[in-house]
Amino acid sequence: MKSTRAIVMILLSLLAGAAAVVMAARWVGQQSAENTTSVIVATRDLDLGAPLNASMFQVVLWPSGALPTGSFKEQKLLEGRVVRSPIFKGEPILEPKLAPEGTKGGLTSIIAGGKRAISVKVNEIVGVAGFALPGSFVDIMVNTMDGKDKAVSKIVLKRILVLAVAQEANRDETKPKVVSAVTLEVAPEEAEKIDLARSIGTLSLVLRNPIDRNEDETAGIRREDLLNKHVDAPAVISVAMPARPMRKVVTDARPAPPSTVTVEMIRGVQKANSEF
Repeated sequence: MKSTRAIVMILLSLLAGAAAVVMAARWVGQQSAENTTSVIVATRDLDLGAPLNASMFQVVLWPSGALPTGSFKEQKLLEGRVVRSPIFKGEPILEPKLAPEGTKGGLTSIIAGGKRAISVKVNEIVGVAGFALPGSFVDIMVNTMDGKDKAVSKIVLKRILVLAVAQEANRDETKPKVVSAVTLEVAPEEAEKIDLARSIGTLSLVLRNPIDRNEDETAGIRREDLLNKHVDAPAVISVAMPARPMRKVVTDARPAPPSTVTVEMIRGVQKANSEF
């Protein structure tokens, strides 16, 4: 009888525990549903200028409190849109990273408003050994002759966005790629500077950190600045020598005896001396 009661109590305890677990799971699910929302993310890396289709994105749950600004919830809003900035797998697709609606795919779709695209001929050295990739930022340096016919190198444009290398706008960071031309995004006046600079000298690209926004101006460098070295004049050191004591010269103060002449005279057998 006692054993039957114990078994019944155990069964009731198990049923109560199972019911508690089910209710807790249901409550957690409700809380999760209330604190999350749908967000569209990329299913693979998306390159610049790529038109979007359904195979490139999917809907996932995202914490409501951390919802990215400009994100999308409906897939139909993204059909046909063009990627303007690189988007990586699992990253939410945001409005600022897309070209305006109605834009067709290709390089022209990723040029910002008020900007222009200009291509610059480069080689392995000028193109920073192939490390200037789409999405990179570079400074542009020109080597030419100044008003006094002296060679000068000067950075003329800073923080210029690389749109494409050769005929590709894809960003492949697996290895550097040596190309013959680089396409840059510039303002109209910057395009004029580049066109003039490449006609009067040689252009070089200077790769920079994308988060570096330093715009300090440089004076440029000339041949004399590169070769001449400033040499300071040798320092003159004065050493004070201790004074030597004067030696006292002792001289004989007695007058020298006057010189005399002695004449000896002999008269017969007598001698007589006379001094003069």
